[in-house]
Amino acid sequence: MSEWEDMIVGDRMTVDNEFTDRVQASQFSNQEWGLIMTATELDIEAADDPEAARLVADTSAVESVMPELESINAQRGPAAGEMGTSNDGGLVETIKGAFGLSGGDAEGVDQERLAAAESLAQEYADTLQDHLESTDKFEDVRAAYLD
Repeated sequence: MSEWEDMIVGDRMTVDNEFTDRVQASQFSNQEWGLIMTATELDIEAADDPEAARLVADTSAVESVMPELESINAQRGPAAGEMGTSNDGGLVETIKGAFGLSGGDAEGVDQERLAAAESLAQEYADTLQDHLESTDKFEDVRAAYLD
């Protein structure tokens, strides 16, 4: 972890607690959100310009965890009483889906869900930046990022 990331650990914990309601209102479970954030890197765009510097979520690795998100979603459905009457093929299809062998689009990734994950991760980055600015820490973090 870099110095600038070390500087914001406590702030991230604060924002994580504040962001819980937003996650609960989203289509993602807490477990799915944790996986999304594990695959998300925070970066500072235009760090050399104090006026334009912006915390951004680098979600380039999120697509690689989407099959696992679908697996988590499939596992929690029946446990949450969401069996429904869909014709999804049952256990065999669920297992195949966990290994990326089921139907769907050519890449096996739900592009709408991927976009929602990326958008929520950026919303988190924006919330974190707002928090850092409100506590007068963003400028110090930006300067540490440049070092």
